[in-house]
Amino acid sequence: MNILICDDDREIVGAIEVYLRNEGFNVFKAYDGIEALEIVRKEELHLVLMDIMMPRMDGMRTTMKIREEKNIPIIMLSAKSEDYDKVTGLNLGADDYITKPFNPLELIARVKSQLRRYVSLGSLEKKTGVFKSGGLAVDDEAKTVAVDGEQVPVTPIEYGILKLLTENAGKVFSMERIYEVVWNEPSFHPENTVAVHIRRIREKIEINPKEPRYLKVVWGIGYKIEKL
Repeated sequence: MNILICDDDREIVGAIEVYLRNEGFNVFKAYDGIEALEIVRKEELHLVLMDIMMPRMDGMRTTMKIREEKNIPIIMLSAKSEDYDKVTGLNLGADDYITKPFNPLELIARVKSQLRRYVSLGSLEKKTGVFKSGGLAVDDEAKTVAVDGEQVPVTPIEYGILKLLTENAGKVFSMERIYEVVWNEPSFHPENTVAVHIRRIREKIEINPKEPRYLKVVWGIGYKIEKL
């Protein structure tokens, strides 16, 4: 597995590299967003660890650029812990967010969780059918999402949420339950994280995200895919 670490702090890059190599990962290194984009375009990567504050091109802009071309998992790293930075990063396409300083064991656990999800999308798993609601179709054999016959590009996290909700169309899932199932880890205040991904999904599958046909909120309870 190939992982790119992008951070202008060379000591942090070096430390993360040691943790990842000890787990058997192959590591690429970049120290600003421009270097990161060059590597993303040349190498076959499976995950990116992206710092926010960097010279030349920061992590937010770099994430936007990567998302124009790739759906690989992106975990953002930042010394900032404010919800605004977290939500902004997720809105721009990041899959997860870790605040520095972080526990190396937590970092490795999150990396492995994202990689399991990403690899499963491209693996030849057993056929599990196509889940549909009206014009929305989630093909769990091809690992694709389509609306009215047109394929919609989604990240691994977005696919996981859509599969869970579409497979159980009509059933309401709380934010905590969505997080536990899709992220495959206990949920601790997952509201911002789940809500941001729901918003991104709506922008991709709904004609009018403000008046969704498929992905509905049930106030005070959670979310569901309407059974159509």
